[in-house]
Amino acid sequence: MTLAKIFVTGKVVKNPEKRFTQNDLPITTFTLDVNPQDESLVRVFIMGNAANTVEQTVKEGDSVLVEGRLQTNTFKTSNGRDKKVFEINASTVEKISGTSSAGASSASAQKENLVQFATEEISQDLIDEDEIPF
Repeated sequence: MTLAKIFVTGKVVKNPEKRFTQNDLPITTFTLDVNPQDESLVRVFIMGNAANTVEQTVKEGDSVLVEGRLQTNTFKTSNGRDKKVFEINASTVEKISGTSSAGASSASAQKENLVQFATEEISQDLIDEDEIPF
């Protein structure tokens, strides 16, 4: 069940794992700690080409920004009780800080945009500065 669109930051607590659906669609999952004081864990999954990028780039201990749809999933525990889990069906994942593959120290190298969509390019074409009424 989809609840809402969400933007959340947190620390990756386990290295991402990539699996494949029966149709060979890659899905990468990882666990995100969104509140270190309370250890609030959220399961994040991302599909398609972005799944490959996230699996190769994001590591345990990295801080990331995740955008996606918040969902709930229910499953039965070993003692037969229902347990509700919050998940994010991610559309974008952006590394905020963590290990850098090139070892660069600049701030721009620390922040890597892992997934980019064409919508940013489209939005530039929608409104020209001359069309803004104020």
